[in-house]
Amino acid sequence: MRNIKNFAIFILAAAVLSSCGGLNKMVKDSNLVSYQVTPEVLEMHGGEVDMTVKVNYPVKYFNKKAVVTLTPVLRYEGGETTLDPLVLQGEDVTENNKPISFDNGGSASVSNTFTYEDAMMMSELYFNVNAAIKDKTADLGEVKLADGIITTPLLVKNDAKVILFDNKFKQIVPESYQADIKYVINRADVRRSEMKKDEITGLNETLQKANENERIDLKGIEISAYASPDGELDLNTKLADKRQKTATKYLSGQLKKSDIEVADELMSFLATPEDWDGFKKAMEESDIQDKEMILRVLSMHSDPVVREQEIKNLTAAFEVIAEEILPQLRRSKFTVTMDKIGWSDEELKELWTSNPDTLVLEELLYTATLVEDNETKLAVYTKAAELAPKCLRAHNNKGVVLYNQGKLEEAAAAFDAAKALKDHDIINNNIGAIALKNGDVAAAKEAFTASLGAGSKVNYNLGIVSIKEGEYETAVNYFGSDPSFNAALAMYLKGDSEGAWRTAANLEKSGMGYYLLAVIAAGQDKPDAALENLKLAVDNCEKPEKLKEHAKKNLEFAKLFETAEFKAIVE
Repeated sequence: MRNIKNFAIFILAAAVLSSCGGLNKMVKDSNLVSYQVTPEVLEMHGGEVDMTVKVNYPVKYFNKKAVVTLTPVLRYEGGETTLDPLVLQGEDVTENNKPISFDNGGSASVSNTFTYEDAMMMSELYFNVNAAIKDKTADLGEVKLADGIITTPLLVKNDAKVILFDNKFKQIVPESYQADIKYVINRADVRRSEMKKDEITGLNETLQKANENERIDLKGIEISAYASPDGELDLNTKLADKRQKTATKYLSGQLKKSDIEVADELMSFLATPEDWDGFKKAMEESDIQDKEMILRVLSMHSDPVVREQEIKNLTAAFEVIAEEILPQLRRSKFTVTMDKIGWSDEELKELWTSNPDTLVLEELLYTATLVEDNETKLAVYTKAAELAPKCLRAHNNKGVVLYNQGKLEEAAAAFDAAKALKDHDIINNNIGAIALKNGDVAAAKEAFTASLGAGSKVNYNLGIVSIKEGEYETAVNYFGSDPSFNAALAMYLKGDSEGAWRTAANLEKSGMGYYLLAVIAAGQDKPDAALENLKLAVDNCEKPEKLKEHAKKNLEFAKLFETAEFKAIVE
């Protein structure tokens, strides 16, 4: 019995020594384990960082009784982020982890996605590797896996485009005035009762105003005389001609009485013996019983004699026509055409300064486009919104100015006031621009998607959203052929560095424009071009120190970090 007990103690001791020896061997040979990270340098896309780490074990390494835990840790200034671990086990372990063969070796991988934070831009990814055999543990070491994080998508300009409503102001507005003189059947004399009609009085007043008001430019006076389409054509021809002459005589008398001179070339005359067009129009507007049948007669027959006879055959209908329709066609028509001349640009600007209360809505909306500074624009649009509180254009355009001034809360209130009046694509786009500025990409996307009818500016805005979401091909499609900083950035991010370079190189130069060129050149492994453009970026940037700090952390320039030229630019 004693021998059996001693043998058991020997076996236990041997097991302990074996397990310790197994861990020690794994520690000693840990350099034989290889790791592969995808991507090799971590990248941020759509606000997230995706990575996969693959670990490869050689033959005769992974102890059959061991459990190995590999914990990814991202370390950066001020903190660290621990990610989901990879747990592996030897062939004799009965837990539910992926086994690795001792005799054949093996591989395994772990994928992680984490939310990017600004502090992570300069960071390092490690594996903390620990092994255990039963209750014995060993630290297999700390393995650096990758550097991080490339954040080039964050260069996107958050410059969503807002849209103004057009004004309806016209400096020259064509106007016209019409008046009729009616005649008795087969007569051409102008009756006194016709001269006293309101429309004839209005004609005389219109001509008087055109003569006296320098802002009304008389373009022409047409006198058209008609006979109704009943009766003989010869008689009607003579009758229409006489009516034209008596109407002309009447008007000439009125012009002379008012001391108004009208150039001969502004006068035109027309005589229509049988006014079938007028007859058709009057019929269409009437409620005569056989109306549709009469209109069919007009469409079926072009011969006026046949038309007249067919209509007269409808005895009851013709009696109504003779009383209600034909008297309207025995007339002379005066048509006065003129241009109303509005305020000039200079006059509008002067009126805004001296007497803004004289300006009406459309004049205010137009005047706002004539002034340069945003404070004056805002004052003009505010006045327009006060004058016409139900004008969504005034509220929206006021919001655009406030947006351009960076007053986002006030701009949002103006856009909301416009939307309360009417749901409109332009207003939805502008509300989306506010959301994008406030960092609410989802709300911005929803608003922009609801405003696609507002034009190309919406596509540009959706391009920005697509970059922020990491959808670079979609962004390129939204930007289309219009060159911009963001369009060039999207091309680079989707892998078209040549197209990105061409686009960025042809833009108006700025600090960030040069910086993007430097990034593209570095990505193309063109260090000279990268350094040249980085220097230009710093020299042309409004905040060079901030740009230098960004460049020092930008892993796009990792190959240049230790060069004297790079250090000279960013120090």
